[in-house]
Amino acid sequence: MLEEVDHWLATRSWSVTDRPLHRILAAKQRTGQSVSVVLPALNEEETVGDIVAIIRHDLMQQAPLVDEIVVVDSGSTDRTSEIAARAGARVVHRDDILPRIPAVPGKGEVLWRSLLVTSGDIVCFIDADLKEFSADFVSGIVGPLLTEPGVDLVKAMYDRPLGTELNSLASGKTAGQGGRVTELMARPLLNMHWPQLAGFVQPLGGEYAARRSLLEQLPFPVGYGVELGMLVDALHLVGLDALAQVDVGVRKHRHQDGQALGRMAAAIYRTAQLRLARGHLIRPSLTQFERGEDGFEPRTYSVDTEERPPMAEIAEYAARRVA
Repeated sequence: MLEEVDHWLATRSWSVTDRPLHRILAAKQRTGQSVSVVLPALNEEETVGDIVAIIRHDLMQQAPLVDEIVVVDSGSTDRTSEIAARAGARVVHRDDILPRIPAVPGKGEVLWRSLLVTSGDIVCFIDADLKEFSADFVSGIVGPLLTEPGVDLVKAMYDRPLGTELNSLASGKTAGQGGRVTELMARPLLNMHWPQLAGFVQPLGGEYAARRSLLEQLPFPVGYGVELGMLVDALHLVGLDALAQVDVGVRKHRHQDGQALGRMAAAIYRTAQLRLARGHLIRPSLTQFERGEDGFEPRTYSVDTEERPPMAEIAEYAARRVA
């Protein structure tokens, strides 16, 4: 590991316990910064309500850390929107944001559009499928942005047990077994091509917070490559010392099957490839196989290749800021 990364781990990797909530609140009052929490959601009726309710109770009603909670629904067919609104979030549909640019499927698309419907100086992204959610996920990653003027982006780090059916953080056997795409794709890519980022424990984690002034300057891959792309682009824009991570404990969520992970890995590789060379991928697709009645049948999926430009370049965003 690079000496620079060793130093970064010692100075920019913290625990949620390093910043008590009263200290974070004092820094918020002193600096006058506002905080928006965004939950990108697609068919998350089982979990989104609890997450919103906990943030609202713990970090709005009990302690005034969060100024707004926005759930951006990207086309749910269940009761996600209804449950999120009932729990206290403002719900916005992806297609209603910047309608002159037709929306495409993908998490990055939703995160990019959320910048137009939030107002916080600090924007905190939280995945909507988390189970046993704690408000520490928000306060932990927002804290350094309020107390450390030189920090622009903070990722959550945590243990990711592979499944409760394995019964086992207590045994220590599965604490690090979640995050399979991280270990098989993202971490090797980062270590080989961007070794300064080798210290991130969860580079693909969906829980992170950043200053709006940084986010609006970054391009957003529309799909699963958004987290890796954001880290790499932020490194080049603001430098390693402006990036940080905070240990918030354990993250439990719904796991995807192996084929879905394969598609995710392909999108992440494509995001890395673009940043390595801005080259042309002749065939941006991935073929996988499923056993059917007549043997293995190919299924070909397109790989996310589109990216949204920095939000600062969008006329509607600039007009909103002037207004």
